[in-house]
Amino acid sequence: MNIQNIDEILQSQKEFFQSGKTLPVSFRVDALKKLRESIKSHEDEIAEALTKDLGKSAFEGFMCETGLTLTEITYMIKHTRKFAKEKRVRTPMAQFASRSYKKPSPYGNVLIMSPWNYPFLLTIDPLADAIAAGNTAIVKPSAYSPATGEIVRKIVEECFDQKYVAVITGGRRENSALLDKKFDMIFFTGSQSVGKEVMRKAAEHLTPTVLELGGKSPCIVDDTAKLPLAAKRIVFGKYLNCGQTCVAPDYILCDEKIKDKLVEEIKKQIVSQFGASPLDNPDYGKIINEKHFARVMGLIDKDKVVIGGGGNAETLRIEPTVMTDVTFNDAVMGQEIFGPVLPVMTYKKFSDVFDMLKNLPKPLALYIFSGDKSRIDAVTSRLSFGGGCVNDTIIHLATSEMGFGGVGESGMGSYHGKEGFDAFSHTKSIVDKKTWLDLPMRYQPYKKSSEKLIRKFLK
Repeated sequence: MNIQNIDEILQSQKEFFQSGKTLPVSFRVDALKKLRESIKSHEDEIAEALTKDLGKSAFEGFMCETGLTLTEITYMIKHTRKFAKEKRVRTPMAQFASRSYKKPSPYGNVLIMSPWNYPFLLTIDPLADAIAAGNTAIVKPSAYSPATGEIVRKIVEECFDQKYVAVITGGRRENSALLDKKFDMIFFTGSQSVGKEVMRKAAEHLTPTVLELGGKSPCIVDDTAKLPLAAKRIVFGKYLNCGQTCVAPDYILCDEKIKDKLVEEIKKQIVSQFGASPLDNPDYGKIINEKHFARVMGLIDKDKVVIGGGGNAETLRIEPTVMTDVTFNDAVMGQEIFGPVLPVMTYKKFSDVFDMLKNLPKPLALYIFSGDKSRIDAVTSRLSFGGGCVNDTIIHLATSEMGFGGVGESGMGSYHGKEGFDAFSHTKSIVDKKTWLDLPMRYQPYKKSSEKLIRKFLK
């Protein structure tokens, strides 16, 4: 894709949007229906692409990507008409006689840049929200997941003219070229380092931006937790997609009294869910590439490993690994792990949790396993994080009824369902002033009688 092609596509999309063709709700819903049917017809190809890029089984690919994408599209088909309606609000007496209302309007031409770890879900999901809101879109899949990027391109081109939705593939050169252009809105999912660059580029054009980033998401386990169930759910969330999930529990912070028992339960669950030889499990995924394989392996301290620790450079697989006696000074705590390595840290008393976490960067997710409601309320109220679960992991993002997004270093803005529609919309505030009455009090020359009325209205 050369730079001239990008300019041509961008210009054609601007013209298409300005024509008003994306504004009717019926047009948007028809587009979503067409997208849904195309995805259904290509389910096998999507599954094959996800297996090729990330080693995902067909079951996991549907459960965590294709199925969730279809759920979001169906939700938007059902609700877009309601979301797009004008909403009347109360008008102050000082503005009598008039009607006040809020009118959702699409931003225009949006850029969606997606990551490689859930390359189908995190591309098509925001695209569905953008379409529902009435935008045109340029989609840029990650170069690290080329097979999925190709099926995304195939589906989009099958459904839409590129003046409406276009896919641009490629690597850093294409990313840079796109970010140099002026869009009406940018939606980015990826690392914090790249997110900062996206925001810098967007600032040059004062472009509104949604950033879905990551971070080190803590998993707190106290002495009232049901440890066998906690271990089962932690292992599921941590090692899903070979640990390459932005909301995976990054590390455990548990009561020192239950650490040994919890670790034993986690070890049992690793064997139960992945087998005695996880590297031979056909349903266990792989690291995306050699660079990330070497990075994750470099975070493993063999002296602190209690299970796992091995890897196969040829298959890019790393065993589900648990490390104990970890401190914040260890390499594994210096960055988001984004791999199947689970450090376990401890606290002496529950109040220590707040002292240990309060000054850390705000994570995308936080999890607490506890049977103590007061502790749960304290954690969910006092600590800042994007979203999370009580007595489970990662499932909070699998719904269109709640927004998903980060805070602080883990991102800004949210999407899914109504929040997704709003993320790709600007809400205009409009007053429709009637012409059959025009109160004179606001006009000069000002009078004492007018001042009294104004004060009465505005108090």
